[in-house]
Amino acid sequence: MIRKKLKNTHKHKTIQAFLEKYKVPKEFIATTRKMVSRGVSIGLFIAMIPMPFQMLAVLVITPFFRFNVPVALIMCWVTNPFTMPFIYYVEYLTGSLFLGSEVQKVEMTLDWFQTNLQNIIFPLYLGAFFYSIVLSWLAYYSLIHLWKQSVHKDRKKL
Repeated sequence: MIRKKLKNTHKHKTIQAFLEKYKVPKEFIATTRKMVSRGVSIGLFIAMIPMPFQMLAVLVITPFFRFNVPVALIMCWVTNPFTMPFIYYVEYLTGSLFLGSEVQKVEMTLDWFQTNLQNIIFPLYLGAFFYSIVLSWLAYYSLIHLWKQSVHKDRKKL
């Protein structure tokens, strides 16, 4: 269903006018299986990294990788202001587990973060690196598999 909706988006007049006006290559909004899968994967990878301006990071790497940019930008919002504390806390716990270090009791105050940042930064980024790789890889191959299944299902209907 989503695959069929995505296939027709690049033909919309408004999108065509935007691409022509700003000279954006059409491949950055391509809705092929690989381009959408790459967009989801890259968006999730960057979303799991605790850093400001995640959407800007997607735009910075755009010239180096070919992927669906709008999909990647949307996937950056997996870590929105509501989910961010929980996701980053799980990443911190995972990083601490990998390092075998003691888990600090986290308080949601600016003062606590200023005094304990040096203790939590390495476990946090280790956990973030782990989840970025695992989730982006899992999303990429899962989406490719589901896309192929959808195509085969549609062909059987004909």
